[in-house]
Amino acid sequence: MNFDLTDEQKLWQRTVHDFVAKEVQPKAHEVDVTSEFNWTATRKMGPLGLLGLNIPEEYGGSGVDAVSAAIAIEEIGWGCGSTALAIAAHNGLGTTPIIQFGSEELKQKWLPLVASGQNKLGALALTEPGAGSDLQGGVVTKAVKEADGWVIHGAKMWCTNASIAEYIITLVRTDPNGGSRSLSQILVPTNIAGLKIGPAEKKMGLHGSPTHAVTYEDVHVPLGNLIGEEEKACNRLLPRSTVGASELARFPWAWRKLRSNTRSTMQENVKRLANRSPNSKPSNGCSPTPRPRLRSHVPCFIRLPGSKSRDATTTRRLPWPRCSLPKWRNVSAEMRSKSTAVTAIQVNIPSKEFIAMHA
Repeated sequence: MNFDLTDEQKLWQRTVHDFVAKEVQPKAHEVDVTSEFNWTATRKMGPLGLLGLNIPEEYGGSGVDAVSAAIAIEEIGWGCGSTALAIAAHNGLGTTPIIQFGSEELKQKWLPLVASGQNKLGALALTEPGAGSDLQGGVVTKAVKEADGWVIHGAKMWCTNASIAEYIITLVRTDPNGGSRSLSQILVPTNIAGLKIGPAEKKMGLHGSPTHAVTYEDVHVPLGNLIGEEEKACNRLLPRSTVGASELARFPWAWRKLRSNTRSTMQENVKRLANRSPNSKPSNGCSPTPRPRLRSHVPCFIRLPGSKSRDATTTRRLPWPRCSLPKWRNVSAEMRSKSTAVTAIQVNIPSKEFIAMHA
């Protein structure tokens, strides 16, 4: 099997890279310092198709294949990890449930809105104060069905894009006595009464990608905002021993974003060391440190696990270990790359002034 990129994918890669180099990377430091999302660049992503990577063209998206989508997120991550995380969450989590299980009415109303670049993005709320990996048994946010719609009560945590989203797809329990088979997903517009989005979490990194706690107090939404069949979210989106369909879209992009961060770090290492003498005396007056030998710690995942070919637009179900292992390898590579940077540049790297000077 040929794992090389096609000519079309190579052209797409160059196009996205040139855009990121011009619009995203120059503001990466500012985004991290101010914790402000890069709306200026995001507005320009709509016409390029970067906000509708898996949205079909009839709904305003670009509908690219899975590899091209991964390429796009990698290139954005090369320029700014925060921006890449927000865009990956929008594409993989905020739109996939609607595309796969939403009604025609929901697709026509919301997908063109979030793919255009002129409006806000999409978000998904799964995690709760008492439910992280145990979503099937731990979700307590409930939706009560009434004659004219759903009434939602509860709270969510760590919702990426909540404050910059048009809607939040919310995992709720629609039958309090139904056990693990009582979960549904409902689209909740962010401008609706009763929905409260908390302040952005003070994370250790990725400051330009907002993450929030969300509370629902008597939130009324139409019955048609249900995504898929009632009480089928567990079967369709969170299948046992496999990655849920909405999360499935996220994993390959997460790997590519980690890989792009590692690539960016290695490029910076090479550039810094090229201008430094092999045994120059550090500014702290300590003994000189020999120039470290840089190695590429970049695992390459051109073929997405589970995909039938390089042009696959869908991915079959994957057991959790097969999804976790590539993520672990890329995180390990990223840590080794950053450790190399600390060794190479030495005492200056923790300094914000040094980072600002070389941004």
